[in-house]
Amino acid sequence: MTAASVRAAGTPAATPARPLSARRIAVGLGLAAVGLGLVAWPPGFALLVETIAIGALWELGKLAERKGVAIEFTVAAVASTAFLGLTYFGAIKRFESDLLSLTIVAAMVSATFLRRGQQLMRSAFTLLGVLYIGKLLSYFIAIRALPGIGVVATVMVIFIIALTDIGAMAIGTRFGRTPLTSLSPRKTVEGAVGGLLVATLAAVGFALYLHWGWVEGTIVGVLTSFAAQAGDVVESALKRDAKVKDAGTAIGGHGGVLDRFDSYLFGGITFYFALVLIGKIPLV
Repeated sequence: MTAASVRAAGTPAATPARPLSARRIAVGLGLAAVGLGLVAWPPGFALLVETIAIGALWELGKLAERKGVAIEFTVAAVASTAFLGLTYFGAIKRFESDLLSLTIVAAMVSATFLRRGQQLMRSAFTLLGVLYIGKLLSYFIAIRALPGIGVVATVMVIFIIALTDIGAMAIGTRFGRTPLTSLSPRKTVEGAVGGLLVATLAAVGFALYLHWGWVEGTIVGVLTSFAAQAGDVVESALKRDAKVKDAGTAIGGHGGVLDRFDSYLFGGITFYFALVLIGKIPLV
């Protein structure tokens, strides 16, 4: 789903986050080929998003366990799948409130009758997982379903987020000196700005291809890139809180599924509403 074979927002040259090994590059290119290829086939793309969602949920559950609270994984997986499925079939606006209500009931019933203790925390963490993973990833399916521009818009959002990562790493490695945040000490201001600029230039290019204005492309690029980097920092904070380096080991050289796609969680929804802001999607 991503053209990036690197991680996030800018790493000083002296302390690279991960070595850029041949395996890591190969895995990154493989993910890019599969993800971008499936954009042309809606069922396959939806299945890919579902696979990412389940993997990310599992890893989020493991992070929660390290804090002493587990999520109700079955409830979270079913509810997240429902979010994705309803979005795929164009029914999410009609049934979303019902789905949220049922998720709350199911989480609380499962935490109360199938477990012992921490019912409140288990229920809350489960609902958070559904919204953080299932709901946010559903925007990629919504973007793919946009009439007339679905394929190009999906490729566009993927490239904006991927180039945010690539630009931030490349520029941060070369010029990074100023720490961005204590939540993720290896990220730098220079890397973050570089990633934003690279991604925005790409967004302007896509906008011109779609016969939009360069101002519209700039708005979409800046908002999406900023959100993608925010998503990366948020996931870094979750890992820091759980005292782990990576959320998992599922993707060779890239950490876990959540590590690889953290930027997409915030980036997808922001891209969607940026299109609403510039008038490409009606606000219903």
